[in-house]
Amino acid sequence: MSLLFKRLAKAAPIAFSQAFRGESKSSFAGFRFPFGAVAAVAGGASYFYYFSSPNLVYLDQINEDTSRKTALNPNQWIEFKLEDRAPVSHNTHLFRFSFDPSAKLGLDIASCIITRAPIGQQDAEGKPKFVIRPYTPISDPDAKGHFDLLIKVYPEGKMSQHFASLKPGDKVEVKGPIEKLKYRPNMKKHIGMIAGGSGITPMLQVIEAILKNPDDNTQISLLYANVSPDDILLKKKLDVLAATHPNLKIFYTVDSPTKEWRGGSGFISKDMVIKGLPPPSDDTLIFVCGPPGMMNHVSGEKDKREQGELSGVLKEVGYTENMVYKF
Repeated sequence: MSLLFKRLAKAAPIAFSQAFRGESKSSFAGFRFPFGAVAAVAGGASYFYYFSSPNLVYLDQINEDTSRKTALNPNQWIEFKLEDRAPVSHNTHLFRFSFDPSAKLGLDIASCIITRAPIGQQDAEGKPKFVIRPYTPISDPDAKGHFDLLIKVYPEGKMSQHFASLKPGDKVEVKGPIEKLKYRPNMKKHIGMIAGGSGITPMLQVIEAILKNPDDNTQISLLYANVSPDDILLKKKLDVLAATHPNLKIFYTVDSPTKEWRGGSGFISKDMVIKGLPPPSDDTLIFVCGPPGMMNHVSGEKDKREQGELSGVLKEVGYTENMVYKF
């Protein structure tokens, strides 16, 4: 692994202004790497075994000319080669996958990709069985020739363990994109977000889309919950974005604060929501993404393919189902 890539892994959460324009300031292993186009983590705790749903809209692939060529195919599994990888934290790794350098990945806001890997078993017909998981890319949608995943490896996570075993040159099968929510600039005056752990990735995808568009005046408020300060993914990047964009406000809370911690402590509370998010309104939309326990506490879990009934803290504060979207 190159020294430059090691430095990149340490700096992975940091945002640079070039990230919003798809510019690159460095290269390694023969290809270009825009620092801000950093990563993707599993988009919440949901597992995608569903391939048609009112909440999952397959996007059309456009291949009419080079400027619009896309690497993804919503109807076919495509292999992407791992170019390089590096550790970012004790259980999180940065992966870069490459494809045709003249093509874009083909991702809209807010959408995800689906990955699959064989699990070493066969079905009744003798065909291999696969584990399938979604990941939310947060690299610049305009970047060509590559996409980046920041993956947290769980001891019992079949897919994350598969990623952990990959070496440069290995390939991963990907299908997509799957659109979760069609974001439109200024669709709401104020967007509130509640994220837990790796649920930050669909939030960051929307945040960067808003902040890089000078015509989008949307206000953003994010409540981000984690187990400990060391578990906060992309914190340096988020801090830079908040410091350089007055329309982005972030509040962190952790279950196990250190003595030096200056943020909130404990689960997302009614008081945090009232103070940190926009009040219930027709011009307000609240996004929620995180592990099942957090979802149940904050908004109620999704009902498989549907949004499910709104409950928890958000309902107590006065939000209605049309004001909340669960990733």
